Amino acid sequence: MYEPSVSPVNPMFVCLCLSGMNAAVRATVRVGLYTGAKVYFVHEGYQGLVDGGENIKLATWESVSMMLQLGGTVIGSARCMDFRAREGRMKAALNLVKLGITNLCVIGGDGSLTGANQFRTEWSTLLVDLVKAGKISDDEAKTSSHLNIVGMVGSIDNDFCGTDMTIGTDSALHRIIEVVDAITTTAQSHQRTFILEVMGRHCGYLALVTALACGADWVFIPEMPPDEGWEGHLCRRLADQRARGCRLNVIIVAEGAMGRDGKPIGSEDIKKLVEKNLGFDTRTTVLGHVQRGGTPSAFDRILGSRMGVEAVMALLEATPETPACVVSLSGNQAVRLPLIECVQVTKDVTTAMAENRWEDAIKLRGNNINVAIVNVGAPCAGMNAAVRSAVRIGIIQGHNMLAVYDGFEGLAHGNIKPITWTGVSGWTGKGGSELGTKRYYIISLLLLSLYCQLIKQSAAGTKRRVFIIETMGGYCGYLATMAGLAAGADAAYIYEDKFGIRDLEMNVEHLVQKMKTDVKRGLILRNENCNANYTTDFIFALYSEEGKGVFDCRKNILGHMQQGGTPTPFDRNFGTKMGSKAVLWLTDKLKEVYRHGKTDSACVLGMRKRALTFQPLAELIEQTDFEHRIPKTSWWLKLRPIMKILAKYNISLDTSEELTQHSEANCHDMQRRDPPKVPCVLTSHTHLSNE
Repeated sequence: MYEPSVSPVNPMFVCLCLSGMNAAVRATVRVGLYTGAKVYFVHEGYQGLVDGGENIKLATWESVSMMLQLGGTVIGSARCMDFRAREGRMKAALNLVKLGITNLCVIGGDGSLTGANQFRTEWSTLLVDLVKAGKISDDEAKTSSHLNIVGMVGSIDNDFCGTDMTIGTDSALHRIIEVVDAITTTAQSHQRTFILEVMGRHCGYLALVTALACGADWVFIPEMPPDEGWEGHLCRRLADQRARGCRLNVIIVAEGAMGRDGKPIGSEDIKKLVEKNLGFDTRTTVLGHVQRGGTPSAFDRILGSRMGVEAVMALLEATPETPACVVSLSGNQAVRLPLIECVQVTKDVTTAMAENRWEDAIKLRGNNINVAIVNVGAPCAGMNAAVRSAVRIGIIQGHNMLAVYDGFEGLAHGNIKPITWTGVSGWTGKGGSELGTKRYYIISLLLLSLYCQLIKQSAAGTKRRVFIIETMGGYCGYLATMAGLAAGADAAYIYEDKFGIRDLEMNVEHLVQKMKTDVKRGLILRNENCNANYTTDFIFALYSEEGKGVFDCRKNILGHMQQGGTPTPFDRNFGTKMGSKAVLWLTDKLKEVYRHGKTDSACVLGMRKRALTFQPLAELIEQTDFEHRIPKTSWWLKLRPIMKILAKYNISLDTSEELTQHSEANCHDMQRRDPPKVPCVLTSHTHLSNE
């Protein structure tokens, strides 16, 4: 179990400039300080590490305040040729030894992480050379005898092997989709073909997911060059779409796209092809570095925060024998993988592509059936993308696809109609449910986190103010918790994590003490059904009364403003994959019925830990609280201690694997002044994974 003020450890940071990175820096600093560590910033990346001096500064709790919403990295980044030479790495080692730093947290791409691993590998020989040169003493060399390194991957290309998502990728997708959505309105009006070139020199992730999210007609990516004769196939495809009544065509191109002959395929090349063969009015847009900037998405803020916490835990647990690791995302789990192995596989992908071994690069990276699709429950962003995917995959499988309008009520009244390929055109970017349901609200983490951030920015301009925000969610506290983590809230009251008057008293006292620091603002979230007696009005009145003379309060009940809007790139991509997987599963099950006469046919498709899985409804009955319409256990409850630590509460935590099962039942203990009977789990994975 980790208690505050343990023996000092000194993590520090080397960063490249990407959205969402500041969340990782903030989490690492605050959790490091929470454990009693002395934490340093290294400004300007490896160059600052080599130059030393004012580039290496102590970090404080307040120095990472109000940075969650900022893009890039507040501590700067720079290309560094000096660090590539041994002499430069010796200077860096000297600077670390003189400050007593033996733990390094690196945030960057595969190049930065490769440099970090090389630095660690030759650390002992660097110390020997420094002693021989008389620059450090034998005692200093002995004290700094080993260097621990943990990496976090920052790359908008999502090109690092071993993690499902890198810091910055989701924010880049937001920038791209904003442009695509804006372009399509113009393209529809003028019947144009638009070619959009996105980043991705060696990785086509951004291009592929963008194509899925916007329903593009064609996508070019480096890993899968088009077959010979693709020019004719593309033109036939575009002409066919126009003949079906589509008023626009969208083609997505990764900057590294190439043919099987190794020659680049650029957006201008495609434009000339389309104009020459089809005569279509065609425009090209090259997004460039606009993809790197802007406010980080809620997903990147949460991802960066989780990775920062896991990185500190890895450093605390490291020994001289522990290999350098990288913190990765697998499904919804933060895991640790050997750094050098992940870097090597990433390089192997590039090598395979350079040698035209496309299949190797990818590996490293029936009957006519009637199928009806129905939307039930609350409409949510991404639902239309799932329907579109299901319809088109079903048609490809040879099924007759039917749409049920207005949910189960429409099914009962026979409101069922055939739905065609073109019938779902343009649905990917639409919010709500085009098929209709009989409930009229949704939970939108993105809208809520952005709203909370706007409120915090408002509070930053007006000192000594606390905002109390009520969120939707029924009895489920997921939205309040994740929005609190993304927006840097001081507390989030939810039904699953019981609280009482002592907890409210502690939170008020926490804010009173906070107003004495340089951070004179507060944010409190309350799930709408967290407690029948401690209502939003009650909490507002309590905070207002107890904060008199110290801070004033404002109250916001968000209500249905959380509904709708255009779905995020994540929701579009996730919905597309879910719809496709669901129809393919149905196809296989129906084939089993024809062959064997019976099969398990009622399942729920969802993300469980690291994969999309089908779970029989019979099993879910035992795992569901039907009265409150929530699961009996929720994985995300393990993330709540992170929010408390980052808000500077004096709590204890445990990262041992065997205590995971107690996290949901005992997280509320951490909010009380009494020591918890069973410590809460900060992360569910604390050892190096061989996967």
